[in-house]
Amino acid sequence: MFIVFVLITQTSISQYTVYPDTIHRKRLNTVIIATTVTYAATLTTLYFAWYKDSPSSSFHFIDDSQYWRGVDKIGHAQTAYTFTNYGYWMLRWAGVNKKKAAWYGGLIGFGSMTVIEILDGFSAEYGASYTDLIANGLGAGLSVTQNLLWEEQRIMMKFSYHPTEYAQYRPEQLGETTGQRILKDYNGHTYWLSANIRSFIKRDSRFPAWINVAAGYGAKGMLGPESNPEPDDDGYPPHFDRVSQYYVSMDIDWTRIKTNSGFLRFTFKLLSFVKLPFPTLEYNSQDGFVGHWIYF
Repeated sequence: MFIVFVLITQTSISQYTVYPDTIHRKRLNTVIIATTVTYAATLTTLYFAWYKDSPSSSFHFIDDSQYWRGVDKIGHAQTAYTFTNYGYWMLRWAGVNKKKAAWYGGLIGFGSMTVIEILDGFSAEYGASYTDLIANGLGAGLSVTQNLLWEEQRIMMKFSYHPTEYAQYRPEQLGETTGQRILKDYNGHTYWLSANIRSFIKRDSRFPAWINVAAGYGAKGMLGPESNPEPDDDGYPPHFDRVSQYYVSMDIDWTRIKTNSGFLRFTFKLLSFVKLPFPTLEYNSQDGFVGHWIYF
């Protein structure tokens, strides 16, 4: 699940100066208040986008491990990863030391997604998911582990989106508006592991510090979570094969671009979860290898 509003508003507190060495009480209070208000507003937005028209039920779990060919699971991991990074940066801005900020950031990332899982559990249409919880933990854990091990993010989880033809055939499932489709049309989601090359070679290398190489995963042809509806007598909706897609591309680590501008540092952190369009090589079982001059 990719929640645009949270990703934007969670970054309303940014690093405009160097991190303080001790707790800055005013900043810490600001972080706590801003995060609480932002999360409450986001849950309200989610309710109207996802749950308002869904009947409620007693809390229950479902097995959705096969939904959307795993794209939504990686989306859970990527969102938890991003929330954890934002939590870490905000806590460091407030003067929390690196180790504590790493762990508390992980709690923010995992906890944020877990609350959403609870909402799913009380929805008759959805249901809580063990595999979602595992994905949330893996995403948050990737950020925490790197902050503790390297004190930096050498391998980042990123997201890209492109509109698809599929949403028009099941708008109630894949979204009616552009905003809804960004959230719900998993055919247009691609999730990436973006590795920074410079961080894995000698520190005195002249290789640009901001260049990354990325591996991505997505899927297409999906009109429903597990299967597609059968075409009616008029051939509607059309038949689509459900196909996984694998990608290799280049990328940029925004956070490693040096600048003295506080505004640009804020912008680069805001965009840290976005995979930039680049020439990309795709492989899928239906078409084999496919080259894209620019892939979103």
